[in-house]
Amino acid sequence: MMDFDIENGSSPTPPPQKASVKKYGVVEPISYAGPTEADIHRNAMLEKLLRDSGVYEGEEETARREEVLRRLDQIIKDWVKLLTRQKGYVETMVEEANGIVRTFGSYRLGVHGPNADIDTLCIGPSYVTREHDFFVILHDILFEMEEVSDLQPVDDAHVPVMKFKFQGVSIDLLYASVSLRIVPEDLDISHNSVLYNIDEKTVRSLNGCRVADQILKLVPNVENFRTTLRCLKFWAKRRGVYSNVMGFLGGVNWALLVAQVCQLYPNALPSMLVSRFFRVYTHWRWPNPVMLCPIEEDDLGFNVWDPRKWARDRTHLMPIITPAYPCMNSSYNVSASTLRVIVEQFHFGNKVCEDIELNKANWSALFEPCLFFESYKNYLQVDIVAADAGNLLSWRGWVESRLRLLTLKIERDTGGMLQCHPFPNKYVDTSKPCSHCAYFMGLQRQPGVKVQENQQFDIRGTVDGFKQEVNNYAHWRPGMDIFLSHVRRRELPSYIFPQGYRRQRSLRRTPTKTSNGDAQESGSPSSERRSRRKHDDAPTVDTGPGRLKKQASVSPQKPQIVGPVIQDLTSESPIAPKVVMESEDGTNTESVQPQP
Repeated sequence: MMDFDIENGSSPTPPPQKASVKKYGVVEPISYAGPTEADIHRNAMLEKLLRDSGVYEGEEETARREEVLRRLDQIIKDWVKLLTRQKGYVETMVEEANGIVRTFGSYRLGVHGPNADIDTLCIGPSYVTREHDFFVILHDILFEMEEVSDLQPVDDAHVPVMKFKFQGVSIDLLYASVSLRIVPEDLDISHNSVLYNIDEKTVRSLNGCRVADQILKLVPNVENFRTTLRCLKFWAKRRGVYSNVMGFLGGVNWALLVAQVCQLYPNALPSMLVSRFFRVYTHWRWPNPVMLCPIEEDDLGFNVWDPRKWARDRTHLMPIITPAYPCMNSSYNVSASTLRVIVEQFHFGNKVCEDIELNKANWSALFEPCLFFESYKNYLQVDIVAADAGNLLSWRGWVESRLRLLTLKIERDTGGMLQCHPFPNKYVDTSKPCSHCAYFMGLQRQPGVKVQENQQFDIRGTVDGFKQEVNNYAHWRPGMDIFLSHVRRRELPSYIFPQGYRRQRSLRRTPTKTSNGDAQESGSPSSERRSRRKHDDAPTVDTGPGRLKKQASVSPQKPQIVGPVIQDLTSESPIAPKVVMESEDGTNTESVQPQP
């Protein structure tokens, strides 16, 4: 749905005349041009950087994954035969009973990296159920196996999944019961008939494999697609925009975005595709959808993405549509705040790629990590604690899935005046006596909007409501708790920094001359105060008295702490921080506009 001119008004490069050219996407390619000598050189440099950065796994790990998948496939086959016998079927039926394992996600697309999990789908016959046979019987079988650890069933998820490690390899296992008594080993799940007489959770489970298979069929050059996708996934993780659950983009989203660029430039090398990727999506007019093929209708009755028909689809801000029936928006989690951050990063990537093509920069500049903890003056810190690592694993997953809603609620309750930037990385304070991790959100006032001087934002009610909702976790255990607090940049805990201390920040002041004529930065307290008074238009934040203390013990003294104080892990009552937006001393110290 491109109704804009990406190539600055130039018409698409005409296709070669000697042979017919296959059309892969919903629109004509922008350019059929192949690489120049400079493109070939840049491509070699990019691939070397990716290899040196460790995005490829070694042969030993590849072999271990293949062995794990063989073992898992045999476990599934034995499990189906066991259930067939227990359900009273005749012995000939038991002998023919079968279950199969298929992969999807990064492993199926061929872009997985070291230590990545393997997304797997177990397909069983119609009489093997998800609720009992998969989440109870198979769960118990896996639980008793020495090779299996960290077994975590998530049966109430949008796509029910069993997570575990098998011989140290992380596995996400879904289940789909198809309308067949006997599942053939070569079952073709790309055909829509496999969706006959199944529920929507099963459709969603099957569609991971169906979408991955379709993506590989819809790109002109699979190897160029894979290298480009590896590059963009690596970039997205470095820039803090890789996380579907936090409202950014996950693996399938990035795969679909890259696949469309491959369709638009069918003869381009990965280095060219990376550059065109940022050029295309810097100028993309969201919410125009990204689609690899026309949306398919079918008489099976499942809803497909259609904003003309469904009001909910009209609210999607960054629709990226899956290519397998029933076509869905894979990026419905994206919010106004995360879309803003994603687009900012697209602009950053586009600028760097322009410099690379002008020989003003090299590829390493593209992968500079996002300086999230230098981009904002104020942060919301979310501490998650549990009695042990096992409980923390499930509790963290639940809280993490709800942080996107906290972002939406804060922006809603402040009328959009307070913007939140959730950061998908988690941080661990190993000095805590309990299992712990923390997430952070950058806070800033909406740029360009006039507000009253020293305007304050009190989000205590929002925080309390969020905590109450999170504490309704169905699998809550004693010791599970969550604490939210506002921290200024200078109060950020040391454990979030790689070396255990914050990077020395250069002061943006006009150098003054010393007596010997050398330039020197003015760093006296008085000069800092004068510098602060120059800027009065940025948001101001303060926790108010008694941050992370119970309301009955509020102290008028400013707490002298670095990082959160975690109190009474088994307390029944929530500890609600006072989060009121004001400045450190009634003035502003520096701009909080995020830097790319």
